[in-house]
Amino acid sequence: MKGLIYSIMFYVLGMLTLSFGVTMLILSDLGVGAWDALFVGLSNLIGFTVGTWIFVVGILLIILNKFLLRSNFDYSAIITIFLIGVFIDFWLLVIFDGVVITDMVARVGLLGLGVLGMGAGIGMYLQLDFARNPIDNLMMAVHYRTGLSIAMSKSGLEIVVLIIAFVIGGPIGIGTIIVAFGIGPLVQLFFKQFAKIKSILAGDAKPST
Repeated sequence: MKGLIYSIMFYVLGMLTLSFGVTMLILSDLGVGAWDALFVGLSNLIGFTVGTWIFVVGILLIILNKFLLRSNFDYSAIITIFLIGVFIDFWLLVIFDGVVITDMVARVGLLGLGVLGMGAGIGMYLQLDFARNPIDNLMMAVHYRTGLSIAMSKSGLEIVVLIIAFVIGGPIGIGTIIVAFGIGPLVQLFFKQFAKIKSILAGDAKPST
């Protein structure tokens, strides 16, 4: 029970940290990940907040995944996209509303902070094996329906989304490349570290001396 409580805590804090990282990337104006570029591009093109588009696209993906995987509607995933959307709008529209960074050194610093925040946030929220992001489920659905490897399925989806984001004017740049190749190793690193911390807090393991 204690372990579950800490897992939930890591899940919520992970969502908050992940959304902070994405916000830092947006503020850096040096490029964001492919999916985030899509959400920002839709917001700039059509209107509504970035968080709203995360929720809308997430719902559409949940419906698509249901048919591709021939499974039940994943209601739990709604929690994840709702939290990410709300937290990103909180950072963008409340904490950093009207903030524009023009100094290149500061922008590069925000880029690094954003990538670290994303890696830490994902590694943190994965401590609770619950409510998988519908984007990850779509990757598994493509893998299941096409027979492509998981790596190929993920790469193919990222390329398609990146093209769409580029067409609608999403923020694509050096940050997009860094996110594409750097997030995986960072998530693995942070996941292991947070797993150890959670285990110690829950009393399942003792800190090493």
